[in-house]
Parts: sequence; structure tokens; C-alpha cells
Amino acid sequence: MAEADPSLKQRLAGRSLYLIGMMGSGKSSTGRPLAQRLGYGFVDADAVIEQVAGCTIPEIFQRDGEQGFRSIETQVLSAISQRHSLVVATGGGMVIRSENWGMLHQGIVIWLDVEREQLLARLQADQTERPLLQQPDPAAAIDALLNERRPLYAEADLTVVIQNETPELVADGILQLLPQLLKDPTKRRDD
Repeated sequence: MAEADPSLKQRLAGRSLYLIGMMGSGKSSTGRPLAQRLGYGFVDADAVIEQVAGCTIPEIFQRDGEQGFRSIETQVLSAISQRHSLVVATGGGMVIRSENWGMLHQGIVIWLDVEREQLLARLQADQTERPLLQQPDPAAAIDALLNERRPLYAEADLTVVIQNETPELVADGILQLLPQLLKDPTKRRDD
């Protein structure tokens, strides 16, 4: 496992990385090796939401509805954004509230973009209960969410298109792409 280039860590200057994307896009599984390579902490926002609420996300949806869940999600993001040097796996819908973007953009926002068919296959193979897919036609629900969220995800600082790569390879790819986003403080910009 490759560690991040020390100059990359210096250029990040403690800015957190926020992984966004659809449910099943691999934010948590990519976030862990990415955090490890950077020597950063890893936070799964959904796990923090469950800790704060004292129940599971499906239970929050059942008890408080999607709006109640989104309110807790924004509060959790606010707390997380006070910290630095983190890789944060956000929930798929984190991007739908405009107030969340101000917090996300304090760090670097990375969209893990997975093609629709692969996303469907991943979600069918995953046993996690996902409240927004508890419908007669989960594929139609995914299509509606993709239509709503794609323009929002596209506001990310960096887009990583994922096909069949392992989370470790995706993390390595992000580390290779990050320097393009960051100005090198050791170089002057006279040109």
C-alpha cells in the first residue's frame, strides 16, 4: 500500500476530503484506504448519524421522514466540518441541501461516479437496507435519484469515474489526481 507523497500532504494543509456519490458508489470502502494512505482520520457520516440519533438510518426515516433525516445529516456535517485532516464518506443525498455545500467546500469534494448498471448490480448485491429504494421498482428509484443528483454531484472539485476498480485502486487514483487540484506553494506563479 503506497503512502501519499509528503508534498501532497503539505499542499493539502489539513483540508478534509469529502467523498460524494450515489449509495453503493464505494464512498466508505474507498475512504478507508484513502485516509490510511494520507495519514488522515476516516469518518463515515452515516455511521455518525446513527450514533447521534441512537438508531439506524431506516428507523430515522420511519420515525422522522426524509426531512428529519436530512436535518440530522446537516447537523452531523456541521460538526464534522469543524475538524481537519479527515476523509469523509458522505451519504448519497448530502448534496441536495444547499447549506451543506458551504461546509463541503471547506475541504475538497470528490465525486465517485459509478455507471448506472454497475450501481444497480452493487445495490442488489448489498444487504444494506436503503429507505429510498424500498419501492416496487428500485431501478426507477435509482434513475430518479440519479436525475436529481447528477447535476449536484457535478459541482465536485474532482470526479473519479469508477468501473470495476477495487477501492484501493480508486484511492490510488485519487492520490494521483489530487496534485492537479492543489497549487504547489513552493512554486511561484509568474507565467
